[in-house]
Amino acid sequence: MDESFMLMLSNLLHLHNALDPSTPLLSSPSSSSASSPTSLLSSSSPTPLLFFTLASLLSYLASQKKPASTKPPTSTSTTAANPESSCFSVSAFRALSTEHIWSLEAPLRDAQWRTLYGLSYPVFTTVVDKLKPHITASNLSLPSDYAVSMVLSRLAHGFSAKTLASRYSLEPYLISKITNMVTRLLATKLYPEFIKIPVSRRRLIETTQAFEELTSLPNMCGAIDGSPIKVKCGDIEGNVYKCRYGYSSVLLQVVADHKKMFWDVCVKAPGGSDDASHLRESLLYNRLVSGDVVWDKVINVRGHHVRPYIVGDWCYPLLSFLMTPFSPNGSGTPAQNLFDGMLMKGRSVVVDAIALLKGRWKILQDLNVGLHHAPQTIVACCVLHNLCQIAREPEPETWKDPDEGGVPVRVLENEKSFHYFGDSLRQALSDDLHQRLSSR
Repeated sequence: MDESFMLMLSNLLHLHNALDPSTPLLSSPSSSSASSPTSLLSSSSPTPLLFFTLASLLSYLASQKKPASTKPPTSTSTTAANPESSCFSVSAFRALSTEHIWSLEAPLRDAQWRTLYGLSYPVFTTVVDKLKPHITASNLSLPSDYAVSMVLSRLAHGFSAKTLASRYSLEPYLISKITNMVTRLLATKLYPEFIKIPVSRRRLIETTQAFEELTSLPNMCGAIDGSPIKVKCGDIEGNVYKCRYGYSSVLLQVVADHKKMFWDVCVKAPGGSDDASHLRESLLYNRLVSGDVVWDKVINVRGHHVRPYIVGDWCYPLLSFLMTPFSPNGSGTPAQNLFDGMLMKGRSVVVDAIALLKGRWKILQDLNVGLHHAPQTIVACCVLHNLCQIAREPEPETWKDPDEGGVPVRVLENEKSFHYFGDSLRQALSDDLHQRLSSR
């Protein structure tokens, strides 16, 4: 029985004795007739009736209180019952960001912030400051820092809108609306500032020199690769979105530099497309073919004018601006095999960058947004990835896709001149590399 109820009952007995000491309520077994309910209710004194009325009321209140105090907490009952859920709430964010943030040591503060939102507090404030004018203009009823923190927690942990809604005490549709708004702003307003083709001479020289130190190949300025991003397949018909690994997806194409930063991002193809087709649909391909991208750095290799180029695996066509291996299985000459090994070493930076991207923003491991909003969500994560790389954020555990295979890509009719020139350049680079390394 509830302790508070026992205390009230004891006090009530004392009250009864004070009011009517001649009529005992609790008697010995030998006087059972005097203590029976019938005899008490028929007593001329009003005290027994008052006692049982109050006792019944107190008993009812105690019985109503007891289940609430003894019911074991469940993971979905309240956010306070789940310590993990309580970290993702208005009060938790406010307490950490306003009252205690400056009292914490910087390493502890940033470690806690990375655990919750995927990046350190200084990077978080940078994102908020850049998005705040646009969020304010949208007349959102939530403060900018609160909206950004909510979206970052979703991107970093892969929470669904329904899960996050329960933790932030908001409706799922509102979570989706805020997510779509913030990711759209990241993918449009911040993209031009943090994802740029290295056309400036200073950056181009820094990039090509870094790649040459890694691969011994001159004038390499980036590595390209594609990666499927798993999406919800409820409203997808047909196999056009089914990737080579068997699940529905959209295809991400990125070009990365030696720092594992992306300088071009494209999400235009369903997962069933191949890397070469996706490249040909991209703005980068059209700009490179048309000569719109001007790289002011030309070197001479065995009589060939070599402009900066990117590298990819055998899933891409060999072009003057895109070098690919001679053979996927090492069946070339010693000079060709040496070139292939160095080229693939340069390509490894983009593989590592994609693995880091998916490890840092776990929503990309299983994208739980609508298909219409998938491209902007993916691009937004790429922008945030570059911000983290610029700030030299610690690298979390990575997520690597399975190794891919394939056959050499067929060259299109309008690409034959680029392919012919690319084949000559590749052979010249291969022979030059073999001679230089053999003479050491």
